[in-house]
Amino acid sequence: GRNVPWRAAGISLYATGTSAISFIAIPAKSFATNWHLLAQNVVALFATAVVAILIIPLIRRLNIMSVYHYLEMRFHPSIRTVSSGINIVLQLGGRMSIVNFLPSLALAEVTGISVVYSILLMGLVTIVYTLLGGMKAVIWTDVLQVIVMLGGAFFAIGYVIWHVDGGPSGFLAAAQADQKMDIFNWAFDIRQPTIWGFLLFAVVDIITYPKDQVMMQRVLATKNPKEAGWSVWTLAAIEVPGSLTFFGIGTALYVFYKQNPEKMNPLLNVDATFPHFIAAELPVGITGLIIAGIFAASMSTLSSCMNSVAPLVSVDFYEKFAKNPTQAKSVRLAEWMTVGAGVIGVGTALSLSQINIQSALDKSWELLGLLGGGFAGCYGLGMFTRRANWQGAIIGVIGSLIITFACWRVGLVNPVFYQPLAIGGCILVGYLASYFFPPPQQSLLGLTGFDRRKSS
Repeated sequence: GRNVPWRAAGISLYATGTSAISFIAIPAKSFATNWHLLAQNVVALFATAVVAILIIPLIRRLNIMSVYHYLEMRFHPSIRTVSSGINIVLQLGGRMSIVNFLPSLALAEVTGISVVYSILLMGLVTIVYTLLGGMKAVIWTDVLQVIVMLGGAFFAIGYVIWHVDGGPSGFLAAAQADQKMDIFNWAFDIRQPTIWGFLLFAVVDIITYPKDQVMMQRVLATKNPKEAGWSVWTLAAIEVPGSLTFFGIGTALYVFYKQNPEKMNPLLNVDATFPHFIAAELPVGITGLIIAGIFAASMSTLSSCMNSVAPLVSVDFYEKFAKNPTQAKSVRLAEWMTVGAGVIGVGTALSLSQINIQSALDKSWELLGLLGGGFAGCYGLGMFTRRANWQGAIIGVIGSLIITFACWRVGLVNPVFYQPLAIGGCILVGYLASYFFPPPQQSLLGLTGFDRRKSS
């Protein structure tokens, strides 16, 4: 019905992008290293202004249900189909598995319940409420889950800091002495998370923002283009303080275990650092609050993934290829796909639990960049050039895949930069290749930043 209030849509945007990867993997990363990755959020805050003013209204005015429909309107039906299919694979095989697995790791550490049973429990509950309530249930439970999640995170960082020697001042002195709170890395080294790399990341994120159906679904559910823009401003207002809290938790844990090395299990995987602290150090009632926050973070993303896969299958495949599609059958297929996506996500999480992964954050970046970056570049080609055509877009995607896999094989760049590398490769190769073919023949009104459609 496109009647979701912009505040709820914005909070849901934050909830969807904040999962157990944020609640567990980011503290683990800052525990092991520093705050260099936080610079990405700081830079992205400025990029949000461009997205809210230029990109979001452009896409929202098209009144589409699948963001990949734009690629058909701008380029060719085949690009829409393949990109939508790849996104479905990424959600089912990558994102859902990680956000289901990590909180189960925490619950197993705290309660002794096996990771397998925890994955099954969380998957089942999320499938049920997503199936019964649909998009509105996902958005409004996201709002509640953000309250629980950030409440748990704020309490966690406060508790750890007050229990290190010297309290807040002791925490700051110890963290700064070991350079654990350094944010901006000014080195010219693409194998490190540097500020220059994040500036590049922000640019490619701006020009390819509609690439993620999971996030854009909230924007498309608002009343009009203006409210769609305000939903993104809401996301920006929450994201930086939220990220700062998660990075702070990891640093506080570093200081605590440096002062109390006998309490740290050296055999633990780095992603288990925060769950280990929860189980060993927190009072029983507080443990429940933190675990609730972890599960709220994960279930909000899990439900969003399910609810994005379902319309992609029904709209991009059934309604497009069925001989006599009907709205009733499309909705019923979406319902079945919600269940199917949940079951597959549980299955891939169970498989992940049998593999030793050093950093879930790095693996998620690798998967997203290697498989999803190429087609994301098509949005940049489509929205910011008039000359790019469908032949050039396809060549750009192929070239992007070759470039990214080659860099991955030799370890040329830091995993966080795989996605901007893939996107940049697609845009550059695709734009140059477009000159070997005729320019687009269809009207570009409302499809590029140069040909704006004023109607809403």
